[in-house]
Amino acid sequence: MHESTNIVWHNSEVSKQDRQEQNNHKSAVLWFTGLSGSGKSTVSVELEKKLHELAVHTYRLDGDNVRHGLNNNLKFSPEDRTENIRRVGEVAKLMVDAGLITLTAFISPYKQDREKVRELLDEDEFIEIYMKASVETCEKRDPKGLYKKARAGEIKGFTGIDAPYEEPEQAELTIETDKQTVEEAVDSIIDYLKEKGYLV
Repeated sequence: MHESTNIVWHNSEVSKQDRQEQNNHKSAVLWFTGLSGSGKSTVSVELEKKLHELAVHTYRLDGDNVRHGLNNNLKFSPEDRTENIRRVGEVAKLMVDAGLITLTAFISPYKQDREKVRELLDEDEFIEIYMKASVETCEKRDPKGLYKKARAGEIKGFTGIDAPYEEPEQAELTIETDKQTVEEAVDSIIDYLKEKGYLV
């Protein structure tokens, strides 16, 4: 990896705390992780709408969207998946500094990669939300037809079929998406944010 030299970090005159006070809420990353089809994008989209209605400043980073631009040079090898998550973590950190509640929807199958993002942020700024659903449930939903392709051998290294998914052991929140509706999931996340003092 190329290391840049002759670069200096420039601090802003406006701090993260200043921005949080102006926004009237704390900033943090809501890190949605889970299998393809577990509901990460669906719930994060609905949650962002609800937070927007509550005048909360947000931004949503979605796996597919980020791969269209910032990470369009990455494939799906274990190394590229790790780099994908590293870059997203760095972007999310900048957004937290900007005072936003940042929602990320990424399979992020490796525990170590998720923990590295947690380490980038200050304490309490990384909220891991495990979208828990069985492979069977996700395969039934198969919104993008990816499981079908993986089963047919058209996609190699597909998480949950022929590539691992390492479940979070201590996620801040676990949403059982084969048991909870989207509305119930959104409400439980908002309740958590209020209870923990992220939202007033």
